[in-house]
Amino acid sequence: MSEINFLSAAAMAEQIRAKKISPVEIVNSHLEQIERLNPRLNAFVQLDSDASRKAAREAENASMRKQMLGSLHGVPVSIKSSISVKGMRCEAGTRLRAGSIAEEDAPLVRRLKSAGAIVLGTTNAPELLMAWETDNLLNGRSNNPWDLECTPGGSSGGEAAAIAAGMSAGGVGSDGGGSIRVPAHFCGICGLKPTPGRIPSTGHFPVSAGPFALIGVVGPMARTVADLKVLFDVMQGPDVGDTWAAPVPVRWPPEHEIKKLNLGYFEDDGRTPVTPETREAVRTAAQALRDAGFNVECFRPEGLEEARELWRKYFVVAGGMLLRPMFKGRESEMSPLLKEFLRWSDAEPALDSEALLDAWVRRDLLRARFCAQMQRYPILLCPVAAIPAFRHGERTWEIECKKVEYLDAWSYTEFFNLLGNPGVAVPIGRSAEGLPIGVQVVGLPWQEELVLSVAAQLERERGSWEKPPIG
Repeated sequence: MSEINFLSAAAMAEQIRAKKISPVEIVNSHLEQIERLNPRLNAFVQLDSDASRKAAREAENASMRKQMLGSLHGVPVSIKSSISVKGMRCEAGTRLRAGSIAEEDAPLVRRLKSAGAIVLGTTNAPELLMAWETDNLLNGRSNNPWDLECTPGGSSGGEAAAIAAGMSAGGVGSDGGGSIRVPAHFCGICGLKPTPGRIPSTGHFPVSAGPFALIGVVGPMARTVADLKVLFDVMQGPDVGDTWAAPVPVRWPPEHEIKKLNLGYFEDDGRTPVTPETREAVRTAAQALRDAGFNVECFRPEGLEEARELWRKYFVVAGGMLLRPMFKGRESEMSPLLKEFLRWSDAEPALDSEALLDAWVRRDLLRARFCAQMQRYPILLCPVAAIPAFRHGERTWEIECKKVEYLDAWSYTEFFNLLGNPGVAVPIGRSAEGLPIGVQVVGLPWQEELVLSVAAQLERERGSWEKPPIG
């Protein structure tokens, strides 16, 4: 294993520009790391080693001629297997799409390649992305590089494990209920859930339409916030295929301006308790930003419980309505995790046209009230989840003498999918077992630059990134 695997993506690109390391050296080192660790982690489901090496040689020749492509020239990245990469399988973890090959790159993949990134391969996800762990009948189970007996999370679990273990410098996940932020939190890396439409979801499967377009997004994952900023810069911008796209210009705020803001934080939502180490991580983050010159106050917004209830209607109930017909006559090909999800969907009150319209109106009114509260606190700090990475197969946890159910443990991310807020997971602490614990930095819709800038300040105060034991 080479230490260059654990450089930040920005540092890799900088050293390539300075000709201190070559794209060929970096790509070969990552492919060797994948060969060594993927049998235990099962993070990658497809590699194209020959194409990666060819792209690395071309990047090296271009750099020797001083023809740099962009901010990610020669940097190896990975892509979740629900996003189209030309010539690679885009199966979203389901047997229904076994052998499905993408005919073209998703817009965000094209943008990454145009910036010089080299796509090594695609990463594992639960079937049709409907779980907070990663396992399916097509590619099997992914494991956490901090503890192989624990999940790396889901649905972008393969992506998080690959990045944390130095098998990829960064990449792309998707998030409809925490599927970027929870795996980042579980694996000790960073992840951005943007506002719907800020980064185009065109080329994602399931297709971003209906309730999935309102709550689901694609976004960058990396070991540092600085790398999230680089990836966001490259991938952001409207695309005609994304129904929520808007021509929002990139606006990075000056540091002296962001420190004038009031920041609010809450340790729990008043319903679902969190582990003691999770509380401590939020407190640590709040104090770190105070030390950096921010005004940070205890503040828990109103409406969190209503947001959780409405999110269930959009994701669990409507999601089940959309996915169930796909398996008509092929139920035996459905993974246990997806069967479990559909049982949860069946247990919820049905959504007829009147109930769906009511949920739609209530969501918009709640979003307006929530954004009004955030005028005083444009940035919120809170947990990513109630627990750190859990052991494979676990479904309930005892916290503060209360039983926490599987779906409830991720409500801290679900709020912001329903409301459309951008949020970044930043690693802050450790559990008693040594597992990573992240904190969520949340902002107003379309304010990704502000969220990332505050997250970068938090990262600076926290200290350097730590690699997992398996690395």
